[in-house]
Amino acid sequence: MSLRRNVSLEAGLRYQGGIPYLSFILHRIGGSALFIFFTLYIFSLLGWSFATVIFSHWIVQIILVVFGLFHAINGLRITLLDLFPNWMEHYQTVIRIEWVTFVLAAGFALFVVLRNALGG
Repeated sequence: MSLRRNVSLEAGLRYQGGIPYLSFILHRIGGSALFIFFTLYIFSLLGWSFATVIFSHWIVQIILVVFGLFHAINGLRITLLDLFPNWMEHYQTVIRIEWVTFVLAAGFALFVVLRNALGG
C-alpha cells in the first residue's frame, strides 16, 4: 500500500506552515547552494577560469554566503534538537534563536562582502 500525494503547485504555495516551513525550504536551498559552491570550487582548483570569474562576482558571493550560512545554522538547530529531545517543548523559542543568530551573522557577512565589493 503506497501513500499517494497529489498536491498542485498552487496548493503548495498557499501552505501556511509559517517559520518552520520557511526554515525547511531555506535549508534545502542552502544545501543546493553549498553543492554549487563546492562544484565551482573544484573547478577553480582545476584551473578553469570561468569558476574563478563566477566566484569573484559579489552577487554570487552574497547568495552563497547567505544560503550557506543559513544551512549551517539550521543544521546546528536540527542537530541540537536531535541530541536533546526534551528541547522540543521549546521548539518555537529555538527557532527564534536560530533566526536571530542568522540575521546577525548574515548582516555581518553582507557588510563584509559589500564593503569589499565597493572597494572599502
